Amino acid sequence: MLTKKDKELLRGNIFRHLDGIAIATTTYALHKNGVLQYLLDYKIVTLTKITSHFNANEGYLNVALRLLCSQGWLNQNVDNEKDIVSFSINEKSKQAFSYAHIYKDAVTILNYAVKFPEERIGSDAFLALERVFNKYRDNFGLKNTKSNTVEYQILKHIEGCITAPITVLLGVNGLFHKYFMEASFTAEEYHKDPESFKKILDFLTDLGWFKKKNETYQFTDEGLFFAKRASAYGVTVSYLPTFLKLDELLFGNPKILKNDDPETTEKHVHREMNVWGSGGAHSTYFKVIDQVIIELFNKPIDEQPKGILDMGCGNGAFIQHIFDVIEHQTLRGKMLEEHPLLLVGADFNKAALKVTRANLIKADIWAKVIWGDIGRPDLLAKDLKEDYNIELSDLLNVRTFLDHNRIWETPKKPTNRVSNSCGAFAYQGQRISNNLVEDSLLEHLQKWKPFVEKFGLLIIELHTIKPTLTANNIGKTASTAYDATHGYSDQYILEVDVFNKIAQEAGLNQDPKYFSKFPNNDLATVSINLLKGKK
Repeated sequence: MLTKKDKELLRGNIFRHLDGIAIATTTYALHKNGVLQYLLDYKIVTLTKITSHFNANEGYLNVALRLLCSQGWLNQNVDNEKDIVSFSINEKSKQAFSYAHIYKDAVTILNYAVKFPEERIGSDAFLALERVFNKYRDNFGLKNTKSNTVEYQILKHIEGCITAPITVLLGVNGLFHKYFMEASFTAEEYHKDPESFKKILDFLTDLGWFKKKNETYQFTDEGLFFAKRASAYGVTVSYLPTFLKLDELLFGNPKILKNDDPETTEKHVHREMNVWGSGGAHSTYFKVIDQVIIELFNKPIDEQPKGILDMGCGNGAFIQHIFDVIEHQTLRGKMLEEHPLLLVGADFNKAALKVTRANLIKADIWAKVIWGDIGRPDLLAKDLKEDYNIELSDLLNVRTFLDHNRIWETPKKPTNRVSNSCGAFAYQGQRISNNLVEDSLLEHLQKWKPFVEKFGLLIIELHTIKPTLTANNIGKTASTAYDATHGYSDQYILEVDVFNKIAQEAGLNQDPKYFSKFPNNDLATVSINLLKGKK
């Protein structure tokens, strides 16, 4: 039986593994192109100077260097008043950078892993994995791998590059099914190439995930811990197509992963895996959302919204969940005959709309599913009124992890604000100043204010934190991975306090009763808000 301390340590390994995917690919790309040595030579240098010297894409380079700051290997210096970003080396830089070449093996494994969803694990991948397994068992030649050393960080990073994609593959394909988790099993029961698959199981056995006896394997308590949390790896692993194009994103074509046609398959992320991973990760937040929904739909009927609009409905799962909560846990649920619930799912991705329609029909839930752009609530309101005679302002607007993923719009009326954010933001390779990111969020939320004044905007949002805070809490936060996946894919996650400040400035008042953040301390990277505007 695992103790609370055991679980805390294992959870820390998951965070370090997620760090590893971002840091291994980033560090190796910077190493290959000479950036790390340049930093050591100059000691302190502006982002502009580094960009010019390497003919780099400043926005993504800023993201990359900030990630190293989050691991404690560089120092970030942001002057938002002068709009100058610089980086300086510290006592860990030389040692960390001297090991950068070791990440080559990790990146090699990830180049195979990115194909796992379509091709499973081929024979050539097994051979590459075996070579890396053997190097790992020898700690890649690293001598001091005690906890809290740079060597330990790097070893955990590489461990993450090996285990995270495999864990996701096994999770999606059934090894973590109850049958396997509760009983002993053999490699032959699971894989058509059992001799090769044994090498993976043996490696995971070395890590303490399995016990092996006479060619049979059984999960340990430690292995069950990771198996039950396999989806925690899903979102970061789903961005492998982005991480493996860092040479181009940083020093070549910054638009290499952009799709001109939104109907085509996304190049930067494996969307199905992303949805699978986020579904597991978001369940904690939905429990908080449930309490807000229950309270709102237990009010007198004339004080309740007529329905709900889920902007960015994805596969329709959140709409299904909300409907189930209202139907079975609220007074409104007992009045649906007299007061039907208007349900609307909107998404920018037309493929997602097709999936949502199919899933809602299968679940026997009546809902309107329409195209919508989070940046154009006016157009959404017009379409709802003209096509369905539904007023957007009569609905409770909900969305999960979406506002930071809006398409970038340069502020029409930029202010003279000096941002409080230390984030790194880009659009198609170009750096965007933190001041403009705040102005952009302000104008974005102001567009929504007229439509949420009556019943509000119930929102789950993702956030960044200071790199120094992340560096001082390695193994306690996934912020490095969040900053990487979102920074390299043109998404704009601000700190919790910065987001709340801009929302208030936009005239959207936070209801303290419904505010939550996760974790509930300075490391918070997720918040839940019910924002309402006043006329």
